[in-house]
Amino acid sequence: MQHDTGKNLKTVVVFPNITGDEGGDADGDEADGGGGSGSESPLPPNSPEYMVAVASVEVFERMIGSKCQSWLQKKECLFALQDVKEMIDGFEKKLLHGEALTDGEQDFYDAISGDALAAKEAHIKKELAAQVEAGKLTRAEKLTLVEQVGDKIAALNDEIADAEKDKKPVKLKKLKVMLTKAEERRKLLESITAQPPHLLKFEREIGKLRVELRPLTKLEDNAKGRLLTLKETTAISRKDEIIEEIQDFEWKSRDWFEDDESLDIRIENCRSKANAQDKQASRSKKSSSSSSYSAAGGSSKWGSKATTKFVTPGAKRATSKPKAKKTPGGVFAAMMGDSSDSD
Repeated sequence: MQHDTGKNLKTVVVFPNITGDEGGDADGDEADGGGGSGSESPLPPNSPEYMVAVASVEVFERMIGSKCQSWLQKKECLFALQDVKEMIDGFEKKLLHGEALTDGEQDFYDAISGDALAAKEAHIKKELAAQVEAGKLTRAEKLTLVEQVGDKIAALNDEIADAEKDKKPVKLKKLKVMLTKAEERRKLLESITAQPPHLLKFEREIGKLRVELRPLTKLEDNAKGRLLTLKETTAISRKDEIIEEIQDFEWKSRDWFEDDESLDIRIENCRSKANAQDKQASRSKKSSSSSSYSAAGGSSKWGSKATTKFVTPGAKRATSKPKAKKTPGGVFAAMMGDSSDSD
């Protein structure tokens, strides 16, 4: 900063931080004609699609077990691999026609092997089949598969009708074999008992926050209709922060290739379990408080309070005196009865 005391003017000189492409300059950018835009990768570097595409086969197999637990996630991963294969085929067609790839496309093309893509696709298909045979399907996944098989059976029946009409015995025999397999698969799917969705990634952290939230919710419910103390107001203000943290953990639990509907189902399952635990804890607390009251002599079987009398050593127990019988005549008769008749 420069200060001109004569004009009483202060001048601030700002030097902007200018960054360019690695290994390039202004002339190189102009020669490329894209200002560095050609260095962008076809897929975001941190996206699941990019990770499964560039990973080795061994790393890919480990990632599928931890990042794609549900059947639908594995299916979406398979679609992603197929999209990458089509992308690589498109790059090869451009090269065959003498078209140059951009820097980002070339780097992506060099990082991917066609054989590795084929091995990954075969592995994910094997995992999909094994998960169905093991019956590890959620309710939504089971309904999706049953619907797909039903559509396939309907299409096969139409093709069989056309083959019979056109009198094509070879094709008809092949279609009937396919129809038998499809019907067997539908029976297998219908016999599967749907499994609950897998846990959220941060379900343990969410559980700890819910434990902290319970007394605050109870405090807020009991405080309705009266003024809160400063301590109570501070405690209840923490409730909104906990709710925001829980929601943040819920959305951070999204797995690879998981859509919003599947994530909502897992979040709702987590909340349902938490509500059931809250109700169970409330019932247990009421039961323990009632049993403690009874153990302390709160009431007897007939509803009367139990009393205990103590006698010191050597003291005689107090005996109740028999009540005096009432005599007829009242007080006057009693006075007359005390007079002597000996004279």
